[in-house]
Amino acid sequence: MSKKAVHFGAGNIGRGFIGLLLARAGYEVVFVDVNEQVIHALNEKGQYTVTLAEENGQVEVVKGVRGLNSNSQAEQVIEEIASADLVTTAVGPAILEHIAKPIASGLIKRASSGEPLIVTACENAIGATETLCEHIRSHLAEDEWKQINAITDFPNSAVDRIVPNQENEDILTVNVEPFYEWVVDKSQIHSSLPDIEGVKLVDDLTPYIERKLFTVNTGHAMAAYLGHNKGYETIKEAIDDAQIEEEVLRALEETSALLVHQYGFDKESHIQYVKKIMERFRNPFLSDKVVRVARNPLTKLSYNERFIKPARLLLEKDIVEPRSLLKGISAALSFDVETDKESVELQRLLKTSEIDEALIEITGLDIDHPLTQRIKKNWSM
Repeated sequence: MSKKAVHFGAGNIGRGFIGLLLARAGYEVVFVDVNEQVIHALNEKGQYTVTLAEENGQVEVVKGVRGLNSNSQAEQVIEEIASADLVTTAVGPAILEHIAKPIASGLIKRASSGEPLIVTACENAIGATETLCEHIRSHLAEDEWKQINAITDFPNSAVDRIVPNQENEDILTVNVEPFYEWVVDKSQIHSSLPDIEGVKLVDDLTPYIERKLFTVNTGHAMAAYLGHNKGYETIKEAIDDAQIEEEVLRALEETSALLVHQYGFDKESHIQYVKKIMERFRNPFLSDKVVRVARNPLTKLSYNERFIKPARLLLEKDIVEPRSLLKGISAALSFDVETDKESVELQRLLKTSEIDEALIEITGLDIDHPLTQRIKKNWSM
């Protein structure tokens, strides 16, 4: 019997990562998106090409796909969810609340069948599925939620694959890095586990989420903000600057100390993981734009994100002084790009508020937290 996955988000990550692995596992993949051009192309061609960003990169044709426009085909989206085996997302954390209603409606329609379903959000955020679940529940009566919850599992996911902005002759073609990681919390799955090659099922997802956030995302953002300050256009150019490379490595030494302390990662294995991440940043076939990686600085500087969380935990646990992370935070605070809404708001806060008030609002830290005072001192130097 054929399996069907409804995937929200037909962008590069959706097609080049999640959709690719689902298709490989034998799922018919129904992409849901607002981009009419992409949806039309998916329905017209029924397939697309994924190319690995490396020398003589492998090319793979992904078949058995189609698309629905979530704006103009809302009822069809609900019908597809009602008969799906799996629902996944790759839309960006801020969009989850906007796709929750059609998912809720689809789950209500499905509930009477009694067939189990897995819903997982594959987003670059901690607890993304829990967030989606809360939004879904807000559209349901209590008895509806109980009925749905009895047959639906909502496991959190951690995902990692660099897919840069790109322009290809074929709108569906996507170039992706060879490395990827998709980890799912199996403790939150009560029905049968999904058989998807490339998906790692673990009992506790938190160490993997934070390892990725404090290594890949912290390192990427460090290179972007430091590179932007020096006028570089791409991450490859930034990381080729010996001074920036050294600062990124030092920041990752700081986050490594936290991860090994917090989760007991094997020190030598983690060093190899960091080396792999640095190789990914240096990939000449994958270089991303500095401004794209640096966008949304308010999000990246928030309390539980890639800079503030590891830096504050290092201080609270008295592990090591986060000197390089502080340099990354200062560089992020100076990010000033008119086309980025969060950058504009960040600079407005810094210019119109007292520095203490601005830092409290930006980072979520208390004024007397030792990290707040270090950021303030570093920022004024």
